Amino acid sequence: MISTSSLRTTAAAYTSPARGPLAGDVYAAAVVLDDQTLIDYLNDSKKISEKRRELLYDEVIEKADAYCIATASVEEIDRLNILQATMLAMKRAVAGLGVQPDIALIDGNRLPDIDCECRYVIHGDAVSASIAAASILAKVARDRYMRELDEKYPQYCFGKHKGYGTAIHYEKLAEYGISDVHRRTFLKKLYDEK
Repeated sequence: MISTSSLRTTAAAYTSPARGPLAGDVYAAAVVLDDQTLIDYLNDSKKISEKRRELLYDEVIEKADAYCIATASVEEIDRLNILQATMLAMKRAVAGLGVQPDIALIDGNRLPDIDCECRYVIHGDAVSASIAAASILAKVARDRYMRELDEKYPQYCFGKHKGYGTAIHYEKLAEYGISDVHRRTFLKKLYDEK
């Protein structure tokens, strides 16, 4: 894990791996953890079972010095593009912490425009506890959001595929068309045909 003990406040920002789905907002989270805080089983959210992620979500919220989950909307994704919408969600997550971090560790290889020093960390959720914690919050929050969309739009089966471009999702798009929660720029060819 990355040592940040010489810094007063280190925030870690992570975007849900949901940059590629065809539907739904993009989620980001920022977390500040004290260097002494230990959370068992904390790891990259994609390497943890859904049940374990749900348990870790509550533990991260309980033990974090500060946290914020933020989004960029489908409309913002279509207007800005997915990369810029992702950066916007990260910026909102760090800004929403309620504390000004000395440094923000950002998962990936690009930096959002944040009002503090930023450092990107490739595969950060594997080397930083704070980034791993943020990955749990972003992933669980987005999965919950997709289950809510599933209740509102049951015909698309969002609860099963979480908005990703699976065979069943494309089948439902062909049957029902594009909804207002779909990313139109991701479905341009399909949208232009309608």
